[in-house]
Amino acid sequence: MNVKLRVWRQKNSETEGSFENYEARDLNPNMSFLEMLDVVNEDLTNDGSEPIAFAHDCREGICGTCSCMIDGKPHGPETGVATCQTYMRSFKDGDTITVEPFKANAFPIVKDLVTDRKAFDKIQRSGGFVSVRTGAAPDANAIPIGKDIADLAMDAAACIGCGACVAACKNSSAMLFVSAKAGQLNLLPQGQPEKDTRVLNMVATMDEAGFGNCTNQYECSAACPKLISEEFISKLNRDYMSASVKKLFKAKAL
Repeated sequence: MNVKLRVWRQKNSETEGSFENYEARDLNPNMSFLEMLDVVNEDLTNDGSEPIAFAHDCREGICGTCSCMIDGKPHGPETGVATCQTYMRSFKDGDTITVEPFKANAFPIVKDLVTDRKAFDKIQRSGGFVSVRTGAAPDANAIPIGKDIADLAMDAAACIGCGACVAACKNSSAMLFVSAKAGQLNLLPQGQPEKDTRVLNMVATMDEAGFGNCTNQYECSAACPKLISEEFISKLNRDYMSASVKKLFKAKAL
């Protein structure tokens, strides 16, 4: 199959970018989208041209590195998959495909399709952990956890931090990411002692990073490659309200 590409090319965050047109010929419909970009880059390199910069790592839908907009949708036309799991059979022979980076103020462009998502790392460092002594793994049954709670925590833990939720949101909100990372820990007994501090710190760091507000239109969960539910946002809002009230009463008591 043959397709035409409109690819966003930008040297760095300080320069202006523009779309460049390329042709990808003789493609196997079963190759992944990233493999298609590999083919295009090989042709560009052989012609002495600058290859398209794009991020990738595991190529198994686990790391969340391969994030880009394909025809205006984070990760492409399919549901519940990352860019590396999008295959050329999802497109038709002769299609023109537009490829862009995730665009958000908190995700500055590094080059072409590569964005800097260190803002997510800052949010994670501000509270996405449990302060416990490390050492040998505890017995699996030392702290009984109900299956419904364990399953819900695992659903939240499925978040790969790719940023599709931010790219899909008109406000570039990171609420789905934050709610998943905080919710994963807040649901478990080990995360309860720091629950209030965790929520307040992660939300504050999210705001400082320049992410927008959530307006509950749920593009985030629709675009999420792991289909993280928007219900985690509701839980984050409740936890944040509770933690804020407790902090206020503590301050008045001093």
